[in-house]
Amino acid sequence: MATEDTNTTMTDQLTFQDPVSRYPSITPPEDSLPGTGLDADMTPEADLGEKSYRGTGRLTGRKALVTGGDSGIGAATAIAFAREGADVVIAYLPEEEEDAQKVAEVIKAEGRTVGTVPGDLRDKQFCRDLVAKAVEILGGLDILVNNGGKQVAVADVADIDDEQIEATFDVNIMAMFRVVKAALPHLQPGSTIINTTSVEAYTPSQQLVDYASTKASINNFTKSLSQQLAPKGIRVNAVAPGPIWTPLQPSGGQLTENLPEFGKATPLGRAGQPTELAPAYVFLASPESSYVVGATIAVAGGMPTP
Repeated sequence: MATEDTNTTMTDQLTFQDPVSRYPSITPPEDSLPGTGLDADMTPEADLGEKSYRGTGRLTGRKALVTGGDSGIGAATAIAFAREGADVVIAYLPEEEEDAQKVAEVIKAEGRTVGTVPGDLRDKQFCRDLVAKAVEILGGLDILVNNGGKQVAVADVADIDDEQIEATFDVNIMAMFRVVKAALPHLQPGSTIINTTSVEAYTPSQQLVDYASTKASINNFTKSLSQQLAPKGIRVNAVAPGPIWTPLQPSGGQLTENLPEFGKATPLGRAGQPTELAPAYVFLASPESSYVVGATIAVAGGMPTP
């Protein structure tokens, strides 16, 4: 299968450039990746920032846990955090070990501590153990990114079985409650929690009924929790991606017949790359966003949000 490489930009996120042409408008094939998909099998290749993200020391000395950190947005965020000076633990499904190790190697190359913790966010005990392991590896915790997610497109709601509904809610929102509860005893004033929501919370697609419902829940979870934790000096915010080219999309997150046009309906005319999300997470994790609480930053190529 021919590949279309999007990871060849010679510029970084700090270079003045036209956002329309920073990356090409991709035309993915009508193929499905098996299981939850691997970055290693993506056609075209996604840019995680391995060559295109430049750090400026904004997170020096910080300790971060990123769920879903093996690929896509989570991987790009983990790499950016490391480039900004943070030590990072990434959580991921065991079958995504290949991707996780590649991300870990990038982080190690920055001279940062990295931990890889495989497991399933549907497992209540894993959520608790994950935080404990992260604290042990990092010597503490002050950034939590709840990014792990499940997205399966189904054309007819009558065809969404109970197993998919429960799995989608377990991974996308129930796990956030569990991981946050486990993390709170370790978070000191100045710490941050960042949740990944989606533009699907505002303009839900008809084939993503269960997924969109969880993303709306994450928005309210973020706003409610932010009010509770703000007086303790812990900020909670969210990032709402639009159509971003990650393994989630070709592994069932989109109907295969829709893949060739993925992202082309945005005002920028193209899908976003994972590394284009990373600066939003860095900003929300860093002290420079000290007065940003309960906010949602949309990174959606111009798709309107409230």
